Amino acid sequence: MPPATPLHAAHAQVAAHDAAHAPRLQQQRDHATEEVLLRTSEALGQPQRMTPPATGRIQKARNEFLVSEKTGRAVLAENDENRPNMDASVSGMDEEQLDPKQALRGKESTSCEVGSLQKGKDEKRWQLGDFDIGKPLGRGKFGNVYLAREKASKYIVALKVLFKNQLQQSQVEHQLRREIEIQSHLRHPNILRLYGYFYDTNRVYLILEYAAKGELYKELQRCKYFSERRSATYIASLARALLYCHSKHVIHRDIKPENLLMGIKGELKIADFGWSVHAPNSRRQTLCGTLDYLPPEMVEGREHDATVDVWSLGVLLFEFLFGVPPFEAAGHSETYKRILRVDLQYPAHPQVSLGAKDLITKLLIKDPKQRMPLSQVLQHPWILANAEPSGSYTS
Repeated sequence: MPPATPLHAAHAQVAAHDAAHAPRLQQQRDHATEEVLLRTSEALGQPQRMTPPATGRIQKARNEFLVSEKTGRAVLAENDENRPNMDASVSGMDEEQLDPKQALRGKESTSCEVGSLQKGKDEKRWQLGDFDIGKPLGRGKFGNVYLAREKASKYIVALKVLFKNQLQQSQVEHQLRREIEIQSHLRHPNILRLYGYFYDTNRVYLILEYAAKGELYKELQRCKYFSERRSATYIASLARALLYCHSKHVIHRDIKPENLLMGIKGELKIADFGWSVHAPNSRRQTLCGTLDYLPPEMVEGREHDATVDVWSLGVLLFEFLFGVPPFEAAGHSETYKRILRVDLQYPAHPQVSLGAKDLITKLLIKDPKQRMPLSQVLQHPWILANAEPSGSYTS
C-alpha cells in the first residue's frame, strides 16, 4: 500500500474535525469521492493550501470563483428581476421527506437528502446561508445555475435556482416535481446526482452534482463533430445509463446534447430529467422532447415506450459524427416528414466508418420493436472497437 500523502492526512483531519464540531453532514466519504472533489477544485484553479496540522482544515483562501454569502445573495436578488432566456430543467423524495409539491406553494420550509450532503433527522433543514455562492454556470428561462460550496464540508456543488413565478406562469410545476421524484432516486456514474432541494418564498433550489467540464452541446459546437472513438465512448456510456433508467421503469424521452454534461474525468452525465417519466406500465402517449430527436411513434401521436430512448441514441450518434441531426430540415413540417420516412442520408464529409453507420441504421428503425436493444448496442463491433472501457474520454 502506498504511503499516505499530506493531502490524505489533511482530509482525515478534516473528517475528524467535522465529526466533532459540525455534525450537520454525514462524514462517510470514500476515497473516490475525495479524489473527484480534489480534482474538481484543481480544475477550477482553487489552490489546495493546507492549514497547520493543529487545525486540520483546508484553508478558506479567497478563490476567484467564490464570492461571499452576502454578495451571492445580492446576485440572486438581482437575477430575480433580470432573468436571461435559456431552457432550464426541472424533477422527488421519499415519503419521509418533505413533499416537493409544497415547494411550489410559497411556504417557507426546506428539505434535503443524499450522499455526502445529508442532514440528520434532528438537524435543521438546508437554507441558502449553508452555501458560499460562486460564479454563474448557466442561465435559464426559469432561473440560473451557480457554482456553490457547502460551508461546513467544503463540498462543491451546482446550485440551480428556479423562480416560482416563472414555473407557475409556464405551468411546468409538474415537471419540477417529476424531475425531483425521478432524479433524486437515480444512482449511476453517467447520471447527474440530485443531492437534494430546499426553497423559500420566491425560489426553489436544487443541489446538484457539479460537472466540471461543462456542457456537451458547447463542446460539440466547438469541435463541429466528434471522432469515432469519442462518439463510441459517449454512446456506450449513455447506453449503460439508459439501461439503468429502464430497469427502474424510467423513460428519459429527451436525450440530446443540450441535456448532457461532462464530469471532471471527461465522463458523460445525463443532466435533465424534466421530460422523464416513471412508467411501470411502459406505454405513454404524451408528445414531448425536442423535434429533431422525436421518434416516428411520437410524431404520429401513438403510444410509446422505452424504445424512444433507443431512437434518440441513434439521432445523437449521427449528430456526434456529422455535427448535425439526421432529419434536420428548413421547417417543422418537413422535419416531421423526414422522421416518418426515416429519411436517413449520410453526408460525404466527414468520413465515417461503415461500422458506425451500421449501428445508426439499427437504432433508427421506424418499428420500435425492431430497434436494437441497448444491451446489444454495448456488444456492437463498432462500440467494442472504439469505446473507452472506462467511459472517460480524454483528448
